Amino acid sequence: MSASAPITPPVAPRIPHVTVLHGETRVDDYSWMRDRENPDVLAYLRAENDYTEAITKPTVALQDTLYQEMIGRLKEDDSRPPERRGDWWYYSRTEQGKAYPIFCRKRGTVDAPEEIYFDENAEAAGLEFYNLGGFDVSPDHRWLAILEDTNGYEDFVLRVRNLETGAWLDDRIENLGFGLAWASDNQTLFYLTTDDAKRADRVWRHALGDARSSDVEVYHDSDVRCNVGVERTRSGAYVCISSASFTTSELWLIDAYQPSAAPRVVAPRVTDVEYDVAHGGAWLYITTNRDGARNFKVMRAPVQAPSAWEEWMPHRPGVFVEDVDVFARYVVVQERRDGLRRLSVTALADGTPHDIAFPEAAYGVDLMRNPEFDPPALRFLYSSFVTPPTVVDYDLTARTRVIVKQDDVLGGYDPSQYAIERVMAPARDGTLVPVSMVYRTPFVRDGARPLLLYAYGSYGYTMEPTFASSRMSLVDRGVVFAIAHVRGGQEMGRAWYDDGKMQHKMNTFTDFIDCAEYLLGERYTSRERLSANGGSAGGLLMGAILNLRPDLWKAVVADVPFVDVINTMLDDSIPLTAQEWEQWGNPHEAEAYAYMRRYSPYDNVEAKAYPSLLVTSGINDSRVAFWEPAKWVARLRALKTDANPLLLKMHLGAGHGGASGRYERLKETAFRFAFILDQTAAAVKP
Repeated sequence: MSASAPITPPVAPRIPHVTVLHGETRVDDYSWMRDRENPDVLAYLRAENDYTEAITKPTVALQDTLYQEMIGRLKEDDSRPPERRGDWWYYSRTEQGKAYPIFCRKRGTVDAPEEIYFDENAEAAGLEFYNLGGFDVSPDHRWLAILEDTNGYEDFVLRVRNLETGAWLDDRIENLGFGLAWASDNQTLFYLTTDDAKRADRVWRHALGDARSSDVEVYHDSDVRCNVGVERTRSGAYVCISSASFTTSELWLIDAYQPSAAPRVVAPRVTDVEYDVAHGGAWLYITTNRDGARNFKVMRAPVQAPSAWEEWMPHRPGVFVEDVDVFARYVVVQERRDGLRRLSVTALADGTPHDIAFPEAAYGVDLMRNPEFDPPALRFLYSSFVTPPTVVDYDLTARTRVIVKQDDVLGGYDPSQYAIERVMAPARDGTLVPVSMVYRTPFVRDGARPLLLYAYGSYGYTMEPTFASSRMSLVDRGVVFAIAHVRGGQEMGRAWYDDGKMQHKMNTFTDFIDCAEYLLGERYTSRERLSANGGSAGGLLMGAILNLRPDLWKAVVADVPFVDVINTMLDDSIPLTAQEWEQWGNPHEAEAYAYMRRYSPYDNVEAKAYPSLLVTSGINDSRVAFWEPAKWVARLRALKTDANPLLLKMHLGAGHGGASGRYERLKETAFRFAFILDQTAAAVKP
């Protein structure tokens, strides 16, 4: 990128902060940026934003073109398929020009008059940011409980609306975490509070109409590694409290019809044993890795004796059990084989299993809410790189499926013009790493196409090859979009995750580099056309590969990047730190520090050439503090020896997820895409 006159980048003051850890002297010139009350910090962030705006001014027209294309593919006036819950049909819809959904319902039949019971646009009016962290209608359909966030920091406010009158109750409880559950008496709510590090650690019981001072603490977990959650089972019989670290879990059940009853533990926690519970009839179905079941298996136990586990589905080394959904007459197991999710259905009457098959070589499928315990059909959402999101009702008895709705993609979208490819790239240790790709046809492997390689690679999160209409603005310009399913996710099973964390974390970074090398060697692209993108923990990946192999990439986009790994992991007052010692290690320990020191992006910036880099963040981010990317950019700017663009775009009114409305989010996407297209010299017209 260039402008008509030289533009001087901001220079952050260097104020050395010296510490000694495990015999190493550590100098942090930019630790002063942690003080958000310091006016110099805000001035610096604004200067970076001004610089980014000036440098990217030549792409403003392209940004607008991309944004208009993305809007042009959306059916702005649209609705989701109605979902039956008892006598009511619930759905949401969107209207042209409105950034947020409108929540509606009809009583009796889908042809009944519409009732708007929550208009998110009205609640967000006049606010720069608005997001819901909980949204739950009571079992008798009379009350709506929400958790709302108006600044992006994820400190939620509980509010309750009477759906018969539309009036908000006086019940208003602030500073809450994610998680909300109604008891089956329709008068009791369970919610979560957090500790000073924003770890959900307590469950509270609230009776409608009572003051917060009357609320009862139901559960507290003092273990700083564990996050607490709460939900009501699909059967409506129990409120389930979970407490889990990344390696150990424990669940408690409360009779949902007697919400003041004491919780009962399902099974006491055992170090390195994880389990989850779904209720069906007289049984609890338990997904667990107990007894060496690394890829998990399914047990069951009588509800009256929840610790008396017996095997229901044995461990299978080649099949990773992700989740179990229990209904009145069927159990649906979500499992992963050969990197792709499958749905396995078992009839409880006779134990007969069968699989639901899917047609494409690479795809994503997710069970939808399915709130009824004895539904006429199983509803799931299917898509691929070229197939738009498709809601399917699957008859569990007849084994037939009906497409309820497929998202319309406007603007002349034709899926036959694109191809999906899935390849296995060899990593340096011989491991084969899946790479999913989509591109416009015809395609010749001559190195001429730009390619954007994306990955996340942490926490066991699986990156599915699913559809995004906005992505077509890249693909239609010749860009190959690829996901590297690197170790650290769970695409290939639990071992895939374990081999990309703690003392094996380097595999995540080298896998990504090796995937890029493979794609270059196979002539899918060239170095002058290769870009990379990742966010949050995927932003850590971006920072690591920039230090390890800066020569590979023409451009990199790092969104809300976790890059100041050691300093953050040393400070357990920061949200998430203590829990994440089981992901990255605890740098207070010499061995963990030494390993982390090898890859921590901020600690490994050197005086050398780096590719073009765009970094995004939000000042209210509670998951990756804004100062991490700010410090990283300042250190890069001070040390790098190249003249490539280095840009920081700091949202001063949002948090980890960026803007909250659908239109503002598309503008942010258009900004990123314009940077990538400009840097990789891709065609600016589709």
